[in-house]
Amino acid sequence: MEVKARGVALNGLRYAPRFQRTSIGQVQPFRSSTANAAEAQYVFHSQLEDSSAADLFSSLKKSQQSPQTLTEKIIQKYSLGLPQGKLVKSGDYVTLAPHHCMTHDNSWPVALKFMSIGASKIHDKKQIVMTLDHDVQNKSESNLKKYRQIEEFAKKQGVDFYPAGRGIGHQIMVEEGYAWPGTLAVASDSHTNMYGGIGCLGTPVVRTDAASIWATGRTWWQIPPITRVTFTGVLPRGVTGKDVIVALCGLFSKDEVLNHAIEFTGSEASLNSLPVDDRLTIANMTTEWGALTGLFPIDSVLERWLRYKATMAALYPSHELPTSATHTRFDHNRLSELFANPLQADKGAKYAKYLYLDLSSLAPYVSGPNSVKVATPLNKLENQHIKINKAYLVSCTNSRASDLKAAAKVFKDAAAENGGAIPKIADHVNFYIAAASLPEQEAAEATGDWQAMLDAGAQPLPAGCGPCIGLGTGLLEPGEVGISASNRNFKGRMGSTEAKAYLASPEVVAASALKGKISGPGWYERPEGWSGVIRKGGNAVSEEDKMITAEEALEKAIGQLDSLLETAEKIMEGAMADTTAKSSETDILPGFPEKVSGEIVFCDADNINTDGIYPGKYTYQDDVTTEKMAEVCMSNYDPGFSSIAKEGDILVSGFNFGCGSSREQAATAILAKKIPLVVAGSFGNIFSRNSINNALMGVEVPKLVQRLRETFSGMPSIEPKAVVEPSQNRESLDSSPPNPPTVPRKEKLLTRRTGWTLVWDVRHSRVEIQEGAGGPKWSQTVGTLPPNVQEIIACGGLEKWVKKQIQLPA
Repeated sequence: MEVKARGVALNGLRYAPRFQRTSIGQVQPFRSSTANAAEAQYVFHSQLEDSSAADLFSSLKKSQQSPQTLTEKIIQKYSLGLPQGKLVKSGDYVTLAPHHCMTHDNSWPVALKFMSIGASKIHDKKQIVMTLDHDVQNKSESNLKKYRQIEEFAKKQGVDFYPAGRGIGHQIMVEEGYAWPGTLAVASDSHTNMYGGIGCLGTPVVRTDAASIWATGRTWWQIPPITRVTFTGVLPRGVTGKDVIVALCGLFSKDEVLNHAIEFTGSEASLNSLPVDDRLTIANMTTEWGALTGLFPIDSVLERWLRYKATMAALYPSHELPTSATHTRFDHNRLSELFANPLQADKGAKYAKYLYLDLSSLAPYVSGPNSVKVATPLNKLENQHIKINKAYLVSCTNSRASDLKAAAKVFKDAAAENGGAIPKIADHVNFYIAAASLPEQEAAEATGDWQAMLDAGAQPLPAGCGPCIGLGTGLLEPGEVGISASNRNFKGRMGSTEAKAYLASPEVVAASALKGKISGPGWYERPEGWSGVIRKGGNAVSEEDKMITAEEALEKAIGQLDSLLETAEKIMEGAMADTTAKSSETDILPGFPEKVSGEIVFCDADNINTDGIYPGKYTYQDDVTTEKMAEVCMSNYDPGFSSIAKEGDILVSGFNFGCGSSREQAATAILAKKIPLVVAGSFGNIFSRNSINNALMGVEVPKLVQRLRETFSGMPSIEPKAVVEPSQNRESLDSSPPNPPTVPRKEKLLTRRTGWTLVWDVRHSRVEIQEGAGGPKWSQTVGTLPPNVQEIIACGGLEKWVKKQIQLPA
C-alpha cells in the first residue's frame, strides 16, 4: 500500500522533462553542506538512519545513464555515428545497420532501384535474405520471369535465397535463425513486427530503404513513441494468442498505439501462459493494431524454444541452402552467451503509454466483419448463426504446426463421436489450408494433422501468402462470407469488396468450416466469477494501480522520482529556460534551405490515406509522367485539388495524413505538383518515411490545424464511412486500414486557399504563421530536423544520397 501511495504522490511528475543524467551524488540542493566525502553518495539524510529507505534509494544509484526501454537498447546496439556517450531515446533520428534485411517478391523492384543508383555489389551479403512467398500460385510467364530474375540476382550477389514453396519470408526468418533475440531485423513488408515474438526488434521498411541497405548496409529511422503492454493473469483453456491480439485491436481501437513501438511484459505466470507461437501471432498482428513493432521479452519461455531449435538443428539437416548455416545460428553455446546477460528494459524506463490486459478475463474473440477494430466475443456471433462460404487456415500469422494441430484436433475430436471417421466439412464451405513453411507442413504431416484436415475436405495450397493477400485460389466472391486465421480482413483484402471477412483462431476457423457457420470447438472454460474483460489504459495511476504489482508500482515510483531529481538539478543550475520563447539553433547543411515559405492550401480532413493522395490505379503503371502525377495528385480526396493548389503552396491537412499503403508515389505526386512542404497535425509513419526518402519536407503543427478549423470550418463531426481498399493495391498492403477520412460538416470545401502564409525557420526550429492580411501573427517551436535527414533531402532523396555514398572513395 505504501508503494501505491508513493506512486500517486509522484504522479504529477510523470511528464517531467527528460534531461541528461548526472549522478545522484551531484544533486547539490539536497546534500547537507556538512556532509563528509563518505556521506556525499547519499541524497537524503534519512538514508543514513533508515535502512528501508536506503534500500529504496540505493536502487536509484546509477551511472550517468538514463534508463532505457528494451526497444531503445536494441536500437542503441545497431545505431551508427552516435556521439560519445549518447543514449538513444524515443524521438531520435538514427542511422541503423540492421542485423538482417529480408525482401520477398518485391526483391526485383528493389534490385532495379539498387542498380539505378549505380550500385553493383551488395554491401554485406550476409545481411540480406531473399524469399519468394507472395504470388507463388501464379504460373504466368511474367511472374515466373520475375522469380527467375530474383533468383539469378541472389545467386550472383551470393545472398541467401529461398524459392517459391519453401515458405513465407517472415516464418523463414524466424525458423532459420535470421531473426535473433536482442537484434534488429527489417523487411520490405509490414508484418516484420512478427520477429518481436522472439525478442527480435522487427520493423518494416519500404523498397527505397531496402535498396539503401543493399548498397550501404544502413538506413535511417526515427525511434517511435514506446508503449508498454502489461499482461496479468493467465490464459484460460480454449483461449489463444490470436484471441489476445484480436481483443487488443478491438478493445483499444482508438489509435492508442498508432505508429508506436510496443513492449509486452507481465508476471512470470502470465508470460508462461504465452508460448512462442502465440507470441509470434500477437507480434505479427501488432501491425493491424497500428504499431511499428511488437516486442516480447527475452525470457525462459523463449530460451526453452531456442534450446529445442538448437538441438533439432544439430540433429537434422535444414531446409535452407545446400550448405546450411542454420546449425551455426541455433547453437547452444551462442544461446548460453545470450541468456547469460539478456537485454531487458531498465527499471524506471519511461514509456509514452501504459496499457494493461488481464489474460484470465479473456474469452475466444472474432474480428470483423471487414475491420480489425471490431472484435466480438465468439459466443455472441455463435448466437447469430452466421453462415460462411469459405474458411482459411493460411498466412504467417497462424499456420505453424501448432496451429495446424489445433485445427486438426477439431476434426479428430469430432471423429471420436463419428465412429472414428473424420467428418466432412459443411457441403457449402470451401476450406483452404497452407502451412507457413514447408518444415511446418512436414511437422504436421508427421503427426497426422495435415491428413486429418485433408480427410475432412480441406484443399491444400503451397506454403505462401496466397489468399491472405488476395492472390491465387479461393478468393472471396461478391456476397460471400469468409473466416480466416490470417491477419487482415478489410474490404477487398481477400477478394471482392462486396464480401465479408472475419478473423479468428485456427480452431474456430476449423469448427466454423465443419459446422458451416461461425462456431467454436467448445474448449473454452469460463473462469468462475467471470464478469467481462478486464483492461486498463491511459495514464491515471488510480486506474492502473488496480492491476499493477507492487514491484511495478515501485519501478514507476522510481522513474517518477528520477524525473523529480532531474528537474530539481536543472532548476538549481538555472537551466530551465522557457523553450517556447527561445529555441536552440540547428546546424544547416549545405544545399538545405534555411527557410521554406508559401501560402497555405488547407485540405480539411483527418486520415487522408495514400490512395486519396495518389490513386491506386496509377500505382503500378511505370510510364506515368510527372505532369500526370501532378494532375492526379489528391484527386481521390478532392478532384478539384489540381486546379486550386499552385506551385510553391504549402499543403496543410489534419491528423494521420498519409496513412495506408506504402506507395512512394504519395510523396512524389505532391512533389510533382511542386509543393515543397506538407504540414499536418500528424503523419502516418509510412508516409513520413517515403517523404524523407523522396526529398519531400514535412512538419507536424497540431495548433495550426486547430486554428484553421476554428477560423474556416469548425471541428470534424460526421459519421465515418466504410474503408474500401483499392483493387490495384495488392503489392503495397503494408499498413493497417486507416480510420475513414473525417470531413467537417459546416463547410463543403475539401480544399481551400486560405490567404494565410507559413514560414518554416529550419535553423531555429520554428514556424511563423500570418493569418491573412492584417490578421494575427504567431509562431511556434517545432521539432528539429537533424543533419542526417537534412543530408538525404538535400541530395534529392535517399536514392541519390546512396548513389553519392557509393561513389565516395573507400
